[in-house]
Amino acid sequence: MEFFRIKKDIPFMRHAMVFNIISLLTFVLAVFFLATRGLNFSMEFTGGTLVEVHYNQAADTVGMRTLLANAGHTDFVVQNFGSSEDVLIRLPLKEAAEGTDAGQSMARQSEAVLTALTADPNAAVPELRRVEFVGAQVGKELAEKGAMALLMVIIGIMVYLAFRFEWRFSVASIVANMHDVIIILGFFAFFQWEFSLSVLAAVLAVLGYSVNESVVIFDRVRETFRKTRGMTTPQILDHAITSTISRTVITHGSTQVMVLSMLLFGGETLHYFSLALTVGICFGIYSSVLVASPIVMWLGVSREQFVKPPKPQDATRSADGACV
Repeated sequence: MEFFRIKKDIPFMRHAMVFNIISLLTFVLAVFFLATRGLNFSMEFTGGTLVEVHYNQAADTVGMRTLLANAGHTDFVVQNFGSSEDVLIRLPLKEAAEGTDAGQSMARQSEAVLTALTADPNAAVPELRRVEFVGAQVGKELAEKGAMALLMVIIGIMVYLAFRFEWRFSVASIVANMHDVIIILGFFAFFQWEFSLSVLAAVLAVLGYSVNESVVIFDRVRETFRKTRGMTTPQILDHAITSTISRTVITHGSTQVMVLSMLLFGGETLHYFSLALTVGICFGIYSSVLVASPIVMWLGVSREQFVKPPKPQDATRSADGACV
């Protein structure tokens, strides 16, 4: 299905150097912010206290956040848990204590939370259901495993593309995907948005989403190389990108509509998850078209790599197959 068809190929590769200079500057800025400001890790990575409370009616999470903020709590997260009556409250680690001190820290923080939530006499009284402590060591292990998951995804994508296409496409796709990941992390470092496990899941989703766009373009490049003669490599790439623009608009447009709905109406729980997806989808389109394709061209992709040369005829046989 196509919304539209562009008859004349758009000369993307003519401006490939300009686009890649812009990408390089953006990438360097993202690395700079990551190095100087760092990521604002959530409680899953830094440790803290988790408090679960239950109400007899639908919980007013907005009012709960106001009460906790008025009591002096900062960097907390309030979200519904399973139903509208159950609420999960995450508090940052204020004491680096482990073992017996961890229990005392949980008791103090849970009491402080209940005191804050019952400060308003008109507010419903919550029932404490569960209190858990996440130590800094657990957060460190989660960060290490998250980084390992990201590395394994990148290696898997590289191996897949190398087998399906050719090593030049694999290298170009990995550079483009790393471009997307670093820029997402750079946004989170610059604005100090909270980086949680859900954001890490969004980054992994963007990796798969971006490589899907690259595979579609690369598959059209391979198909055009095999079917068309007399076109240069830049012309082949321009034709492949132009012929897939309608598909890109449909796919990314429909996905972006859903992500924006989560961003606008999903509340605080889905805010940073959908924000990471929004940034990743926008830059994923850019990197697949204007980063990966020029790199493939500069690495020297050509028609000879996809078209097998004809088999030489046996000189000892005549045209009708008889021996000379």
